[in-house]
Amino acid sequence: MPALVLLGAQWGDEGKGKATDLLGGSVDYVVRYQGGNNAGHTVVVGDQKYALHLLPSGILSPGCTPVIGNGVVVDPSVLLSELSGLNERGVDTSKLLLSGNAHIITPYNVTVDKVTERFLGKRKIGTTGRGIGPTYADKINRVGIRVQDLYDESILTQKVEAALDVKNQILTKLYNRRAIAVDQVVEELLGYADKLAPYVADTVLVLNQALEEDKVVLFEGGQGTLLDIDHGTYPFVTSSNPTAGGACTGAGVGPTKISRVIGILKAYTTRVGAGPFPTELFDEDGEALRRIGGERGVTTGRDRRCGWFDAVIARYATRVNGLTDFFLTKLDVLTGWEQIPVCVAYEIDGKRVEELPYSQTDFHHAKPVYEMLPGWNEDISKAKSFADLPKNAQSYVKALEEMSGAPISAIGVGPGRDETIEINSFL
Repeated sequence: MPALVLLGAQWGDEGKGKATDLLGGSVDYVVRYQGGNNAGHTVVVGDQKYALHLLPSGILSPGCTPVIGNGVVVDPSVLLSELSGLNERGVDTSKLLLSGNAHIITPYNVTVDKVTERFLGKRKIGTTGRGIGPTYADKINRVGIRVQDLYDESILTQKVEAALDVKNQILTKLYNRRAIAVDQVVEELLGYADKLAPYVADTVLVLNQALEEDKVVLFEGGQGTLLDIDHGTYPFVTSSNPTAGGACTGAGVGPTKISRVIGILKAYTTRVGAGPFPTELFDEDGEALRRIGGERGVTTGRDRRCGWFDAVIARYATRVNGLTDFFLTKLDVLTGWEQIPVCVAYEIDGKRVEELPYSQTDFHHAKPVYEMLPGWNEDISKAKSFADLPKNAQSYVKALEEMSGAPISAIGVGPGRDETIEINSFL
């Protein structure tokens, strides 16, 4: 039962798309298990760049079946638009499977998301405004709309009425907005039913049968560990579980079937949105990382906040996910620095702390304790093996591996599909 989980070990945007795509040619299924179109993956194939938001990266690998699991929240218009865009570029999307139990992002979820974030003002979370949080809230409050509901107009109408009973009160009386008509929402959602029907399936059954047949299944997380609703930098987090445990609930596969958990680490650290970020840089180094690394959000279009590598976060990700391997991305971006700082611990109230503090207050006040590692000037983008890397680059990778608590089994040395050094096979 070769089931692998691949997830972000920082705040997201680590290059999961590149890693998933690299493995896509060797796996039978690639599964998104949480999040929605608030996530983004950039995959470069030859001279073609693909920006994926909702679709699993495996959709670019011929022979691989991409799956959107029950734990994902789906905006039908975004999904259909993304499929259409890939079809126009000659990508076969016919094998996609969509869980009938996945929840639908409705127009009123998007409206509530946007007006709530504006209302928060300085206290805003940094949401993408795409309705993700309100949709997960509806799911937990048991007033959510699922994909399967699109195929029973009576049930769909009842559920939309139930959801809007409260939301319209909030929109009109708190936010001074116009009430949303039930019939209008139902009509829009029903309009997606026929277009989505070819993809809808019992994905839990499909995936478990695949594992029983010794097929290789890769579970792909969106966002990153530090954005996990339970284990991230709450409240500046997403509304789902990108950590490894989320793969089990978000795809309907038991934990005993997971054989390997791969964490994606950027060779430095980035984050989008509000929230604490101990190693964030506000100087020329931060601007250089942003410029050289092309650090702009695939989904949001916002510049990413940039900082040096944080080994405290990496160790935390290893622990809460049970990581067996790391995939280190964007090592090439660090070429040209004479010395590269790495955060090995925090200073909090004058004390050295080597593990992530559970207290939000302590983490907010954490100051990075840096260790300086020698840099390199050689171009590493053509390196095909670890031995091809400059000695200082090798030392940097080994230091990060030792600090992070799991072996680094692959290294990204450029944005291209073939610009990866594989040290240990993930399969």
